[in-house]
Amino acid sequence: MNHSLSRIPEEFNPALTNPAYIIRKRLLNSIVKHIPELSGSLMDFGCGSKPYKSLFSVSEYVGVDFNGQGHSHENEQIDVYYDGKTLPFQDNRFDGIFSSEVFEHVFNLEVILKELNRVLKPGGKLLVTCPFSICEHEVPNDFARYTSFGLTDLLQRNGFEVVVFEKAGSAFETICQTFISYFYSAVIRKFLGKIPVVRTGAKWVCVPVLNMLTVFFSLIFPKGQELYLNNVVLAIKKNSL
Repeated sequence: MNHSLSRIPEEFNPALTNPAYIIRKRLLNSIVKHIPELSGSLMDFGCGSKPYKSLFSVSEYVGVDFNGQGHSHENEQIDVYYDGKTLPFQDNRFDGIFSSEVFEHVFNLEVILKELNRVLKPGGKLLVTCPFSICEHEVPNDFARYTSFGLTDLLQRNGFEVVVFEKAGSAFETICQTFISYFYSAVIRKFLGKIPVVRTGAKWVCVPVLNMLTVFFSLIFPKGQELYLNNVVLAIKKNSL
């Protein structure tokens, strides 16, 4: 295994026993593919625990986050907190910006996109991921799901040019991931929750089997992406606003 991949926390590089195995693996593969595009001074916007930091080879890595409801920052190494509106950096500060699974938690995304544009150097690159199909999470700060068209339009209207737009996960994988998430939450955790031995056994047997079946049949079934798991976007700063 790549050494940098081995340093990623299990939650973000999960084993087959994890009910989020499909969505996390597809997302990780997409991030790894595009990370070489980012270099120099980097801001990780909405960094949380900085789970992907080991993948980057940059001269500076600055983690920025918002201290709000829905997500505890205990034991996280946030370098800079922002107020939810303005990033505390000068214009043209960073060569690149990385933001993974954050945009759905930003209520005023258009305002923040203008701020991301402002602190990014001309020609600087922005690598963003956000979900298209996923359960509500980090409530109550879960505000939006973006289609490929909606996210592209938002970026273009705020000074960015989309270079690469990738849909992570096929329609079949999305349907299976939704079922696995439901089965784990409703059946294993809630229905079997009062029987710890049975609950644990079901997790260690049923979840890996469902994940393996998904991987196997995804190789056979058509890879339509009318329904998909995550948006993965690489964009450049085209205009200052």
